[in-house]
Amino acid sequence: MKLVAVDLGGTHARFALAEVEPGGRPQMGEARKYKTADYPDLSAAWAAFAKDCGCDLPSAASIAIAGPVEGELIRFTNSSWTIRPKTIAADLGIDKVHLLNDFAAMAAAVSGLKDDELVYVGGPPGDLPDEGVTTIVGPGTGLGVAQLLRRDGKAFVLATEGGHLDFAPLDPVEEKLLTRLRERYRRVSTERIVSGPGLSNIYESLAASAGIAIVPVEDPVLWQAAIDGTNRLAASALDRFVMILGSVAGDLALAHGANAVVLTGGLSNRVIDRVAGPLFNERFRAKGRFEKRMGQFPIRLAVHPEPGLLGAATAFGNDLE
Repeated sequence: MKLVAVDLGGTHARFALAEVEPGGRPQMGEARKYKTADYPDLSAAWAAFAKDCGCDLPSAASIAIAGPVEGELIRFTNSSWTIRPKTIAADLGIDKVHLLNDFAAMAAAVSGLKDDELVYVGGPPGDLPDEGVTTIVGPGTGLGVAQLLRRDGKAFVLATEGGHLDFAPLDPVEEKLLTRLRERYRRVSTERIVSGPGLSNIYESLAASAGIAIVPVEDPVLWQAAIDGTNRLAASALDRFVMILGSVAGDLALAHGANAVVLTGGLSNRVIDRVAGPLFNERFRAKGRFEKRMGQFPIRLAVHPEPGLLGAATAFGNDLE
């Protein structure tokens, strides 16, 4: 069966044609990406994809959404777009729409990734466990979290909003960061820090603590300066970002009763050298009486170029079984 796979994030909307069959890995076409800020709604971006595709689109779609998929009106966590589930098929001019949380899609993708698409980050070597819960976590415009439960040869996906748990500082640097962000937001979730925009929050806090005057820059510029080391303070902020990501991933794995963790997303892939090192792994294991157990968790990085689209198509195919 042919369909349109859609991955709707806070910053970009991604589309691809896909061909699915029950229980099999989807065959994916070329992915196309559009900035959500350039379009008033999904229908407009859908029309742009149809034009760029130059073909008649299938009459079915599987749409992964960055936010809870519930109620009569779905509001995006980090975008002004909205979706009405009852009318979305008619709005797009198609017959069938499958809606799911974007990180439920990520988890569905992970369930079918090949060994060479899961890169070693930490823990023991080897394959992911055949049974039990794998925590899926990835920073992007926000912080996505899901669970993948494997049991009796089957995979079950559980969507969560784990990125909105309270941030828990572990040292004076993070205490100052929390205090500073509380003045702005009152309640500080992990997403305020472990996300694309979160790097700027860390950067500004480190500068304030050191008495350094900085000129605010756009997030992509700051990320590039941090990664290539041209801005030492930004690089320090990125190191702190990776440390906190390790802490958060470990907390989530404990809360989920997991036995493995998979990191996903473009940001994680851009800093693979850091997440595969001690900055991430030492914080991941630093859980007091559970430190030994945390060291037994396989931690991998999903390196598929479009896991959200693959997952959206995979979830649709699984519903055909």
